[in-house]
Amino acid sequence: MYSFRNDYSELCHLQILNAFEELNTVQFDGYGEDLITAQIKMKIKKTLKTDNVDIHFLSGGTQTNLVAISTILKPYQAVIAAESAHISTHECGAIEATGHKIITVSTTDGKINATQIKDIIVNHYNDEAREHITQPGMVYIFNPTEYGTIYKKDELIRIKNVCDQFEIPLYIDGARLAQGLMSPYSDLLISDLPKLCDMFYIGGTKNGAMFGECLVIVNDKFKKDFRYNLKQKGALLAKGFSIAIQFNALFENDLFFKLAKDANRKAKLINDELQILGIKMLVIQESNQIFPILENSLIDQLRKNYLFYDWQKIDDNFTAIRLCVSWATEDTIVKSFINNVKELMIK
Repeated sequence: MYSFRNDYSELCHLQILNAFEELNTVQFDGYGEDLITAQIKMKIKKTLKTDNVDIHFLSGGTQTNLVAISTILKPYQAVIAAESAHISTHECGAIEATGHKIITVSTTDGKINATQIKDIIVNHYNDEAREHITQPGMVYIFNPTEYGTIYKKDELIRIKNVCDQFEIPLYIDGARLAQGLMSPYSDLLISDLPKLCDMFYIGGTKNGAMFGECLVIVNDKFKKDFRYNLKQKGALLAKGFSIAIQFNALFENDLFFKLAKDANRKAKLINDELQILGIKMLVIQESNQIFPILENSLIDQLRKNYLFYDWQKIDDNFTAIRLCVSWATEDTIVKSFINNVKELMIK
């Protein structure tokens, strides 16, 4: 039984395990005040081509979103996000638990656009009773989205321009940032991000790390006293160096980008072969997630050998499933899955 449910089922890349073994008995200062954390921060700043950012390491994506969004928003403000956004669907009301509303926008591919954002903000301020209504205070986007689709550079520029026009911050959830950047459809470089948003994070959990995310604060407004919020939210880890060690390994010899590129490649192999078989896709495959629309009887047969999620019911006979290809998925698994689908369709 092989799982295509997610891209974090495996422990971590061997290079990270080797780094842990090498440093296992070395003593470090706690709470991110150690030498290796300082070194990886400098390495990431060099990759981003800017020194004017603050960097913090957190344990997971939900925790990172919770701390970042609660830092940005004032008590009476809300965050604008796609209806399918991770903060709206898969974080158990973490944002709402901080007292903040999520203003959701309907999409077909998981992406919100500048016009939708502007309409929400303009409609709010045109309402004579606006003081009685939650104020839009920031924009959240997930790149790649829950559908695996990616934002192009011009889309982010337009969104950032609207955010700047109304003086509200733009935050990018980068849980699968590497897969987005390494997509053949992407025209973004990681060094573009500090110019295109106020805060973002570089995801490690879904790209070879045992756990951990790297939050990058661009806007000076949110830098001061940020560690207080980290501590209050349980995110200031005593063994913060454990995350720094992992990112140090991931950013050695471009491993971070190579793993994502390979995951995307394997996803494309599955996508292309299924399309040759006449299978339609819910959305275009742009990163490491694939959404084939299959007959329910075929899905039942595939479940005997593979784990995956039902994503969207199409009609009584067809359902779109999600296949998430991991950095660790082997080519033999990819070929086996393709052949299994072919055999079942012939039968």
